[in-house]
Amino acid sequence: MNYGKITAVIPVREGSRRLKNKNVAPFAGTNLLLNKIEQLKKVPEVNKIVVTSDSDTMLEMARQAGVDIHKRAPEFCDEKTKTFGEVVRHVAENVDGDHILWATCTSPLVFPNVYRQAISEYIPALENGYDSLVAFERIKRYLWDDNGPLNYKLGLEHVPSQQLPDLYVVTDGILLAPREKMIEWSYFHGKHPYKFIVDKRTAVDIDDGLDLATARAWLDMDESVSHILPFSKGTM
Repeated sequence: MNYGKITAVIPVREGSRRLKNKNVAPFAGTNLLLNKIEQLKKVPEVNKIVVTSDSDTMLEMARQAGVDIHKRAPEFCDEKTKTFGEVVRHVAENVDGDHILWATCTSPLVFPNVYRQAISEYIPALENGYDSLVAFERIKRYLWDDNGPLNYKLGLEHVPSQQLPDLYVVTDGILLAPREKMIEWSYFHGKHPYKFIVDKRTAVDIDDGLDLATARAWLDMDESVSHILPFSKGTM
C-alpha cells in the first residue's frame, strides 16, 4: 500500500528542569537520544529520521549517527516564548514527508517492533475515519479531582477496580499523523485519534530520576520477566 513517506521526529532541547541533561542520560550502553535513533533506524517503514533541537551538542550527535537535523531557534525550545502548539507547527513546517511520527527519546522502551505494529495499524485507521494515532496506556484506577471522585461512587455503589470504566493515559512514545494536519492543528494529534494500546513497560516516560531508574530496571530484568507482549491492538 502506498501511503506516502513517514518522517520520524525526535524532539530534544538543551537542559531539563527535573533531570539535568535527561535527553542524553546514560541508557542501554549509550544515551537516550542515540538509543532512540538506533531504534528508529530498525523501522523500515520510516523513510527519514530528524532530530530537532537548539543544542549544538545533540545535533552533532545526531549528525554523526547519520540522521538529519533541524536547528531550532531558542524561542522554539522555551514554553515562556512559544506555546507548545507553536513548537509543533514550527517543526512540522520545517521537515518533509507525508506523515510525522513524533518519537521522544524519553520513551526508551518503545522498541522497533512496536513502531512497526503502530504504523501497520495507522493507515487502516485513517481509512476508517480516524485522524491520527496515539499510544495510550489503559488504566483502571480510582481517580479524584478537587471536587471528589471522577470515575467511581462511594458507599454501597463502590465497585472493584476491574469494573471501573476504561481510562486512557496519553504516552509520549508514539504520536503519528499527517504532516499537513499537524500544521493545521498546531498539535501532533487530532480530536479523533486511533487508540494504540501499549502496556505499562512500553508506556514508561522519563521525566525525573525515578522514571530513569524504572526504565533501566525494566531493561535489565531477565528474560522470564521482561518478555512481555510489547503492545496490544487498539480498537477500530
